[in-house]
Amino acid sequence: MLRRLYDFTMSLAARPRAKTFIGGVAFIESSLFPIPPDVMLIPMVLANRAQAWRIAMICTVCSVLGGLLGYLIGYYFFELVGEAIIGFYGYEEKFAGFRDGYTEWGGWIVAFFGLTPFPYKVITIASGAVQLNLAVFIAASVLSRSARFFLVAGLLRYFGEPIQMFIEKYLGLLTILFFVLLFGSFVVLKYVV
Repeated sequence: MLRRLYDFTMSLAARPRAKTFIGGVAFIESSLFPIPPDVMLIPMVLANRAQAWRIAMICTVCSVLGGLLGYLIGYYFFELVGEAIIGFYGYEEKFAGFRDGYTEWGGWIVAFFGLTPFPYKVITIASGAVQLNLAVFIAASVLSRSARFFLVAGLLRYFGEPIQMFIEKYLGLLTILFFVLLFGSFVVLKYVV
């Protein structure tokens, strides 16, 4: 079933209304859908590299708006809907760990996992369920989702198809490296400077 959903999502990238579809995928992926928008982002940018920044912006805006839906699910409907969604993906135990970590690291958790291949919907729902400060949630979401989509779009725009395999293989590692450097710079600024 997941493979058919993946193939269907890929087929949307070739359609005339692909930008509308990728916006929809980015929106629902942040709260419900299992396939990330990167599946459409990559072929769309490769097909029209001049539109890379526009496509990345559509993904960012729609993903953050979809993240707000996930936040609302967690905030208002966690017991009714949120627990079922987290259970569907098998993240009940991980969610319990997140709840504890949110007390101290909420914004950083959203920023980190918004960059990684980890299902962002778990983070958005968790943020609402633990009532993370909404401004912190939005800021961290904008930072992480824009960094993720603009990085992928930029690499594809400048390097084309050869970079596609590299991105697909190492996106998680590159994201972690970026986050470590970003977090490290904040630590240095706060405690050293």
